[in-house]
Amino acid sequence: MRITTALLLASTAIILPAVPAFAEELPSAETDATESANIVVFGRGETRQVQEIQSQDIVTLTPGTNPLKAIEKLPSVNFQSSDPFGAYEWSQRVTIRSFSQNQLGFTFDGIPLGDMSYGNHNGLHITRAISSENIGSVRVSQGAGSIGTQATNALGGTVETFSADPADYLTNGNLGAQGNLTYGSNETWRAFARLALGTRDGIRGYASYGYGSTDKFRGEGVQDQHMGNAKVVIPVGDVTVDGWLSYSDRRENDYQDMSKAMIARLGWDWDNTFPDYARAIDYASRLNDVDLISNSGGSPFPDGLFDYSGAPVAGGQVYPGNVTGPDDAYYDAAGLRKDWLGAIGLSAPLGEQASLKIKGYYHHNKGMGLWATPYQPSPNGVPMSVRTTEYEMDRIGVFGSVDFALGIQNFTVGGWYENNQFNQARRFYAFASRTDPGLSFRDYPKNPFATQWEFDFTTDTIQYHVQDRIDLGMVTINLGWKGFKVTNKAEAVVQATFPEGKIKVEDWFQPHAGVAFELSPEAEVFAGFTQATRAFASATTAGPFSTNQLGFDAIRDDLKPEQSDTYELGLRYHNSVFNGVIGAYLVNFRNRLLSVQVGSPIQGFAAALQNVGKVRSIGVEAAGTLQLGGGFSLFGSYSYTDATYRDDVVDASGAVAPIEGKTVVDSPRHLARGEINYERDGAFGRIGVNYMSRRYYTYTNDQSVPGRVIVDATVGYRFTDRLELQLNATNLLDKRYISTVGSGGFSNSGDGQTLLIGAPSQFFATIKAGF
Repeated sequence: MRITTALLLASTAIILPAVPAFAEELPSAETDATESANIVVFGRGETRQVQEIQSQDIVTLTPGTNPLKAIEKLPSVNFQSSDPFGAYEWSQRVTIRSFSQNQLGFTFDGIPLGDMSYGNHNGLHITRAISSENIGSVRVSQGAGSIGTQATNALGGTVETFSADPADYLTNGNLGAQGNLTYGSNETWRAFARLALGTRDGIRGYASYGYGSTDKFRGEGVQDQHMGNAKVVIPVGDVTVDGWLSYSDRRENDYQDMSKAMIARLGWDWDNTFPDYARAIDYASRLNDVDLISNSGGSPFPDGLFDYSGAPVAGGQVYPGNVTGPDDAYYDAAGLRKDWLGAIGLSAPLGEQASLKIKGYYHHNKGMGLWATPYQPSPNGVPMSVRTTEYEMDRIGVFGSVDFALGIQNFTVGGWYENNQFNQARRFYAFASRTDPGLSFRDYPKNPFATQWEFDFTTDTIQYHVQDRIDLGMVTINLGWKGFKVTNKAEAVVQATFPEGKIKVEDWFQPHAGVAFELSPEAEVFAGFTQATRAFASATTAGPFSTNQLGFDAIRDDLKPEQSDTYELGLRYHNSVFNGVIGAYLVNFRNRLLSVQVGSPIQGFAAALQNVGKVRSIGVEAAGTLQLGGGFSLFGSYSYTDATYRDDVVDASGAVAPIEGKTVVDSPRHLARGEINYERDGAFGRIGVNYMSRRYYTYTNDQSVPGRVIVDATVGYRFTDRLELQLNATNLLDKRYISTVGSGGFSNSGDGQTLLIGAPSQFFATIKAGF
C-alpha cells in the first residue's frame, strides 16, 4: 500500500509541473479565467451565505461518489462516511453549523428529498435519485436556504442538487455518448453509460445506466447499486416542459458499529462474523443460556476452550477471545432500498413581466434494514433471528411559483403540497437451522414468524412563500416569509406500545430578510435574518410517534416544534485572480427535542421525547479560490463553530444531565480544507487536505474522538475531448480514524457502541470514453 501511495504521489509530481513564478503568470481577466474556471461559485448578489459546486468538481472524484462528499470542502460543512465514496447510508452524515442532518433541507431539481436520514420517512437519499455523472451543480446555503425551498425541517442550511441539461452532453451534433469503467480497491467495479439525443435549443434528452459494486474494506460483504436516469427537455414556443425518471436498487451489507473500548479490545479490522455462521450461533447460544458443556444448545465449541484463532482462552471467560458480549459482533446486517422517482415540470412566460414554474412529482420506495439479532431466537430453536425494519412509501406532490416584476421590485409567490403515505413495520424471520442460515441478507426475506408492530402514517404538507427582491442599484434587499402546515397521522395495522393519533405543526409566518450592498465592482457586503420551524417526523423510529400511547397523549397538544433564528453578516470579493467570502453568524435554536433511548439502541425500544431547551451557535467562515496561472489554482476554507447547549436535561426519573455550556455532539470546533488544482493541455490533478478537530459523542462531553487530517488526490489525462484516464486516491496517507459518530445515537455519558471506522487508503482507476 505504501508503494502504491508513493507511485500516486510520483505521478502527481509528473503531471503537475513546478508552479511558475507568480509575477510572470498572474492570469489576465480573459486567459486563465477560462483555463482554470472557478468550480466554486460564492453567491455573488445573494443576501445570505451560499456557495455552489459545479459539475467539474464532482467528476474529479471517484465515479459514484456521493455529491455531498464534494461539498465537504465548503465552510461549516461536516461530512462523514466510513466508505471512500460517501455513499454507505448507515454511516453517511452531514451537519452544517452544528445542525444535524435531519434538521437540514435537501432537494433535487426542487423535488423534496426529506431529511435524507437512514430509514427516511419522507424522501430518499440523493445517491438514489441521480447518478453522480449526471449532476450539474450542488448549491449549499449554510444558514438558510432559498425561501421557496421544499423543506419543512430546514432549521439550518439547505443542500440543493440540480441535474445537468441534456444539451451539455450533445458533443457530436445531435448525439452524445459517454461510457465510464472504474476498477479499484476492494474489488470495486463501476460501469456507467449515457446516451444523449436532440438539439441544443430544441427537444433534447438523455438516458443513463450505472452499476457499481464494492467489497467491504473490513469484514466480508458487498455494497452495490443499479441506477437508471432519464431526462427530457421539450421547448414548445416560449413554454418549456421537462421530465425526469430514475430507478435505484441499492443493497449494502453493514459494518459493525464500534466503541472506543471495542477498538482497543478487538482491533481496527473487527467486524460482523459473516460468513462464519457457526461463530454467530455460538455467541447467540451463550447469550441465551444454552448448555455449552454438553452442546445440547447447539454451540459448536466447548465452553472456554477456544477462541476463533485457535488460541487458548483463560478459564472462566464467558465469551471466547476478547469478546465480552453478543453486541461485539453480530452475524450480519444490511440495508436494502428500491426507489422510483418521476417528475414533470413546466415553465412559461405570463405576459412580458411575469413567468410561471410548476412541477409535479411521484416517489415510490420499498426497503428494509436487516439485523441478525441474538435477542430474539427463531421458533425452530436457532438462538437468533433476522429482525427487520420495513418501509414502503408513496409520495405525490406539486410545487410552483409565479414571478413578476414591478419597477425595481421582483415579486415571487409560490406554494407546495405533498401527500405522503408511509408504512413502517418491525418483523422477525427465522434462520433455517443451526448449521445453515437458509437466507441471504442481500435479498428481501419472506414469511415472517412475527410482526412486532406495523403502522400506516399519512403526512399532508401545505407550504407557501412570498418574496420581494428590491433592486436599488448598489443595494439589493430581500424581504419575505414562508409558512406551512404539516399534519401527521398514525394508524396501527399491528398494535404495539407505539401510539396512534394525529399531531400537527402550523406556522404561517417564518420571516426572511436580507440585504447586499455593493462596495465596488469587486466587493459586496451581505447580511440576513431567517426564522425557521421544523415539522414533526411521521415514524415509529423518530419524532413524537416513537414514544408510547400514554406519552403521546400527554404531548400531542402542547409539544412545541423546534425553531431557529439565524443572523448572518459577510463580505464577498471577486476579480479575475481571487474569488472568496468571509462571514460570521449567530444561531439561536430553541425547543430542542430529544428522544431519550431506553435500552440498547439496536433493540428498538420506545423512546421518550422531551423538550430540552436551547442551543446557541456562533461562528466564523472563510473560503476562497486563488488563480495562480499556468493552469494552477488554490482553494481553501476554514470555519470556527462554537455550539453549546444552554440548558441541563432532566429525565423522567428526575436525574439531571449537566450539559449546560457543553459543546453540541458531532460539532467540530475547527474545520479546514485546502486544495491545489491543475488543469492544462489535457493533464489535470488535485490534492486535497481535510482537517476536522475533536468531536464529542456524549452530551456531557465525557467521550470524544480526536481530530484527523485526511488527504485525497486525483490525477488524470485527457488524450482527446472524449477519451480520458483518471486515477483517484482516498485517505492517501492511510490514516486510521473514526469517521462517523452517533451511528447508534448519542447518550448523556459513557463510551457507547456508536462509532464507525473510516476506510484505509483506497485507489481507483477510471477510463472515460465517448463520442
